[in-house]
Amino acid sequence: MGKVNRRQVVKAGLGLIGLAASSKFSFAVAQREEPLRIGVVLSYSGPYARLGQEITRGMELYLERVGAQAGGRRIQLLKEDEEADPAVALRKVRKLVEQDRVDLLAGIILSSSAYAIRDYVHEKQIPLIIANAAANGITRERRSPYIFRTSISAWQQHYPMGAWVAKNAGKKVFLLALDYAFGKEATAAFKESFLQAGGEVVAEVYSPLGSTDYSAVISRIAAARPEAVHAVLSGSDAVIFMRQFTQFGLNRTVQLAVSGEVTDENVLEAIGDAALGAKSGDHWVYTLNNTANKEFIQAYRKKYGGVPNHFAVRGYDAMQFIVNALQDVQGDVSNKRKLLEAFKSAKIISPRGFVQMDPETNNATQHVYAREVARVDGFLTNKLIADLGVIRDPGK
Repeated sequence: MGKVNRRQVVKAGLGLIGLAASSKFSFAVAQREEPLRIGVVLSYSGPYARLGQEITRGMELYLERVGAQAGGRRIQLLKEDEEADPAVALRKVRKLVEQDRVDLLAGIILSSSAYAIRDYVHEKQIPLIIANAAANGITRERRSPYIFRTSISAWQQHYPMGAWVAKNAGKKVFLLALDYAFGKEATAAFKESFLQAGGEVVAEVYSPLGSTDYSAVISRIAAARPEAVHAVLSGSDAVIFMRQFTQFGLNRTVQLAVSGEVTDENVLEAIGDAALGAKSGDHWVYTLNNTANKEFIQAYRKKYGGVPNHFAVRGYDAMQFIVNALQDVQGDVSNKRKLLEAFKSAKIISPRGFVQMDPETNNATQHVYAREVARVDGFLTNKLIADLGVIRDPGK
C-alpha cells in the first residue's frame, strides 16, 4: 500500500465531517417533513360520547385556527375511543405509543382512566395533556413530570362554590354525586367551604355511573325539603336527573346550585326551559366578555352550529397549550426537557380568561365563575352572575 500524505488525511477527515453534517441536516429536514402525531384518547361511545365529541370539536377548531401546524410542522391527530373503561384506555394508549409512534398524548375523559395510564405514560416519558379528567390526585400525589392538566381539578372547581351557595342559594343543601373519584372529591371540596360558611348538609347520596332512573333519589330530595341541591353529574346521568327533577316539579321549590357539568349546554338542549334559573359553578361562561371568547363562540357556531359548551372549550384550550409549547421548541419534540419546560411555563388567553400552567403541580390556574341558566342569543346557555376569583389548586 502506498504512503498516505497529511493532505489526503485532512481531506478525508473533512469529507467525513461534511458527510456527518449533511446526514444531520438531512435528518433534521426529514423530521421537519414528518407530521407531529398527537394521540387523542376520548370517549366516542357510551355515556360520555357527547363529551368526547365536544372536546374533539374544540381541538379541531383550534387546529383550524393555526392551519394545523406548529413550529413549522404539520399536526396529525390519531383518535382512539376510551369507551369509558380504564382498561380500554390503557390498551389504546399502548397502541398509540408502541404502534403509531405518537409524539404526545391528549384527552382522557374519566379520572379512573387517567390513573390507569399514569404509570405507563410516566415510564415511557410521553407527554400527556389531560383535557378533562379532574380527580385531584392526578396533579397531587400521583403527579408526573410528563402529565399536564389543562382542564381543572375537582377541588379547584367546587371549593369556591360551597361558600357562594351558602350565601346566595341556601344554607340547607342536599348533596348528590356520581359514585367515583371526581364525584366524591368534588362533593368533599364543596362541603369544605360550604360548612365553613355555616351551611348544613341534609343528606349525601352517591349514584352509580350510567343510572337510568333518578326517581328514588328525587323522592328523597322532596322528603328532605332542602333549600338547594348540589349535584355532581355529567353526560347521560345529568340529562336524566335534570329531566326527572323538572318532571317532579322540584325546580319550582328547590334551587339547583350544581356542578357546571349538570347545566352543560348539551344537557340544557335536552331539558328545555324548565332548567331556567339553575345555578352552577364552572371555569367557563358563554357570556364572558372577552375577545377570545367571542372569537371562539363565533368560530364554533359557524363550523358546528348551535351553542358551544365547556367541553369544547377544554378541547380548544388543550390544543392551544400544545400548539404554544410546540412553537416554543420550534417543532422539535426530541428534546423532552425543553418540551416539558415549555408546558410548565405555558400561558394562554382562553375563552375562559387568562390561564397559566402551575409549574409546581402541572395543573392549570384560572378563574372560577358562578353561572345561571338563561336564554341568550336564542339559545339556552349559562350567563355570568359572579366571578369567584383566580383559583389555584393547592397541590396536596
